[in-house]
Amino acid sequence: MEHASETEVNDAGKHVRSLSHALQQVIFGQEELIQLVLTGILARGHILLEGLPGLGKTELVKGLSRILQLETRRIQFTPDLLPGDITGNPVLQEKDGARQFVFQPGPLFTNIVLADEINRASPKTQSALLEAMQERRVTVLGETHKLPMPFFVLATQNPIELEGTYPLPEAQLDRFLFKLEITRNDVDTLERIVTDRDLGSEPDVSPVMEATTLDNVLSLVRRIYLPDVVANYIARLVDATHPGQSESAGNIKFGSSPRAALSLAAAARACALMNERTHASFEDVRFVAPSVLRHRIILDYNARVEGLTSNEVISTLLEEVPFQAGKNPKTLQRSVST
Repeated sequence: MEHASETEVNDAGKHVRSLSHALQQVIFGQEELIQLVLTGILARGHILLEGLPGLGKTELVKGLSRILQLETRRIQFTPDLLPGDITGNPVLQEKDGARQFVFQPGPLFTNIVLADEINRASPKTQSALLEAMQERRVTVLGETHKLPMPFFVLATQNPIELEGTYPLPEAQLDRFLFKLEITRNDVDTLERIVTDRDLGSEPDVSPVMEATTLDNVLSLVRRIYLPDVVANYIARLVDATHPGQSESAGNIKFGSSPRAALSLAAAARACALMNERTHASFEDVRFVAPSVLRHRIILDYNARVEGLTSNEVISTLLEEVPFQAGKNPKTLQRSVST
């Protein structure tokens, strides 16, 4: 595959900057969050947004769909939501004097799915969403139906609402490229919100990218060069999340899978494009690593008792693992390839 040229990257960077500027008119004071969301989209990944109610998670997704001119559907997940409610159901219809079942597509058949409060859905419904996220298709009564492209799932969950929720299984969490934590606003941001917004109103943003342009940019990300030394750093970083492979892993019960390494590589390429570079760097990997790894490691009992968080463990891990080393990873079974 031919690597991306500097001219192509610079042109794509202009479009990405326009996206970032438009999103900053939707959600105030969250520049790093916006950069990570756009990085996730460019890497063709699904994103899990976690934060307190009212911080703008839903508005961010709505704004993203408008500026990208993509079809969006919102699914409010509840305990009584059935798999067919999101994938679609066969409907009995009469045609030419004969009755037959015709598939009626559900809300998953769109470009961007806003899965609100995803952890309120039952495990059965979560499994239906899992196939859509991984395979980008759904199966109903033995028939497979492909989802439209591009297809992204941006899910939200509120950490404080624990009653009536079904925690997402590790297999489904692993399908999310990023888990992003939305923090509360500072005083200056709150003042701007009070000044510029009305209760119940939605920000007025205009489309800034056509579907063909988005498709070209997504294709260009895959052509960003990933140097061998950066690929090796990704492998060693994921390897270091396993117990016995690093001092930081002493607080980890289960480490990250090879999918985490592939996710780091894809996100690093997207981050490089965001910064208008033709190659991914160590700094790109360090920037996206917390978002990629925080939901892919499970802390042990002692770490939880001591009040350690995944973010703290990952921060220590990034300080411990050097950019370059002479030895190969020990436990990673699959190498990251460009």
